[in-house]
Amino acid sequence: MLKQKISAYSILLGDQSLILGQRLGELCGHGPILEVDIAMTNIALDLLGQARLYYQLAAELSDTYEDEDQIAFLRREKDYNNCVLVEMPNGDFGDTIVRQYLFDVYHLMFLNQLKESNEKRLKAIAEKSIKEVRYHLNFSGDWILRLGKGTEVSNQKIQKAVDTLWPYTKELVQSSELETEMHGFGIAPNLADLEDEYYRQVKSKFAEAEIKLPEDKWSQIQGKKGLHSEHFGYLLSDLQYLQRSYPNSKW
Repeated sequence: MLKQKISAYSILLGDQSLILGQRLGELCGHGPILEVDIAMTNIALDLLGQARLYYQLAAELSDTYEDEDQIAFLRREKDYNNCVLVEMPNGDFGDTIVRQYLFDVYHLMFLNQLKESNEKRLKAIAEKSIKEVRYHLNFSGDWILRLGKGTEVSNQKIQKAVDTLWPYTKELVQSSELETEMHGFGIAPNLADLEDEYYRQVKSKFAEAEIKLPEDKWSQIQGKKGLHSEHFGYLLSDLQYLQRSYPNSKW
């Protein structure tokens, strides 16, 4: 029974990285400058690599899925448990950077806690991923400052992105029933313990970047329960196209 729950938890973690990696992958060749284009593509590859590690562990423990490809490409929309924030559209560069920063702050804090897990394989994934995510946060945090303190137009764009995406941050630090259960087994962090520090870091960066905080109105959509935004189905149609059209395709 516990084995199946660890599998489900690993899928949840993999979904976060897979969906954000897919979003960033959509931008390959569309970055504002070449250096940024390459950086975002590399971040996408890091996230997809992390998702694969989680899914491989999940498949090993699962009675339902045979391998990581089946988990990634052959589930229905409601079977994905990623936070809604990571599925939000790329929009303009300000939208992309704000989405990335809001997730990166959480992600690094989360991995620093997950590396203390008593599930040795999840602990190993966390330890491997921390170096990658530390770079992700440095990248997105630097761009928050450059855009916020740049031109009047760049500040307006990033402010608009913050106003749009802020309501989706609360889900990052609220545990689902599965996450709460995994914490009880000593496998998962208690997300509530991250909340105060998460918002302290984010608000401090926004203040430095001259970005105003929006009102604390939280989204009621709960991606961890399989309830997603209207954007998610379109993302999955792209992500799953090859496997749906040509079942069991292999490179």
